[in-house]
Amino acid sequence: MALQAPEDGREFVDFNFTEEQGMVRDGLSRLVREQYDWETRRKAIASAEGWRPEIWAQLAELGILGMPFSEADGGFGGGAVDAMVIMEEFGKGLVIEPFLPTVVCAGGFLKHAGTAAQKEEHIGGIVAGSAVFAFAYAEPKGRYDYADLETTAKKDGAGWVLNGHKAVVIGAPWASHLVVTARTGGERRDRGGVSVFVLAKDTPGVTTRDYVTVDGRRASEVYFENVSVGAEALIGAEGEGLALIETVTDEAIAALCAEACGAMKVAHAMTVEYSRQRKQFGVPIGSFQVLQHRMVDMYTAYEQAVSLTYLATLRLGADEVERKKAVSAAKVGVGQAARLIGQEAVQIHGGNGVTDEYAIGHYFKRLTIFDSEFGNVDHHLKRHVALS
Repeated sequence: MALQAPEDGREFVDFNFTEEQGMVRDGLSRLVREQYDWETRRKAIASAEGWRPEIWAQLAELGILGMPFSEADGGFGGGAVDAMVIMEEFGKGLVIEPFLPTVVCAGGFLKHAGTAAQKEEHIGGIVAGSAVFAFAYAEPKGRYDYADLETTAKKDGAGWVLNGHKAVVIGAPWASHLVVTARTGGERRDRGGVSVFVLAKDTPGVTTRDYVTVDGRRASEVYFENVSVGAEALIGAEGEGLALIETVTDEAIAALCAEACGAMKVAHAMTVEYSRQRKQFGVPIGSFQVLQHRMVDMYTAYEQAVSLTYLATLRLGADEVERKKAVSAAKVGVGQAARLIGQEAVQIHGGNGVTDEYAIGHYFKRLTIFDSEFGNVDHHLKRHVALS
């Protein structure tokens, strides 16, 4: 899949996936269908670990964790489109393993700004499945402003000392390493003075409070108290990390949109199937025209979300303004579609739609939480308008 520009200059999208991407999609679809059934997922999220390490190892064995990395970095020569394909299949099964924070976020920082030594140290572990990362960027008072940081990194000889608190760090309970944003200069909301660090989670001074999120994943409040790291922990240039953070989070948003599209597709299919089975007044409720119209609206919203996701993914390599506009448009469109499809699915299922035993309620939770990750609909609508 790629953007094409013929001689007349009018741009269009080639929606054909490569043979390798088709094989990845088919393989993941089979894996999710056969080894990630609903009851197995419920048991996993209820377990003490909260995830399935054996699935993570299997993803590494299949080459999924190395797919988006270039061959020079030890991967298999893929990119954002490959991550999109993977995340869409994960969305269909509500896969909870930390592909996004590890491969898309941490891997993105290393790909874009990591030194040769950092790539050698960390990317191999990601591809092999032995290293799991979490992206610690959100703060209790920061909302969606990546520059609004109270976490600080003070120079200490050749290294740094970190102090602060990061909130809702997805995947941190399973992580071996953290990628952390911190202020190394300037005032609290200045665009300058923001830096990015990578460190082991067991570094002295790092403490966590772990919990289960609404949608069944695991997250942590992460506290840094006089955490000393070496000069090699800094990713990119000191004080110039905000543009890098925006690049990586835009890539993460595009991947999240793909995940949401996968979840929406299944939620719609479940709702249509339920409407054929559930009877009222002696006939299936799917025969009622008003419900048919609502399910058509769900499908239309899903197709629009897919188109926006494709375009955002293909625009990740464009200039900064075009990239941000495409990503924000996708986050707005997919967020609105996720809200509509999730709520309509629950409405048509009735009371069953909010029970723990029915899968649809969990798809609703995931689609609801999607809106709050890396900026909600309102935030991205404002960003798109500001850039237009």
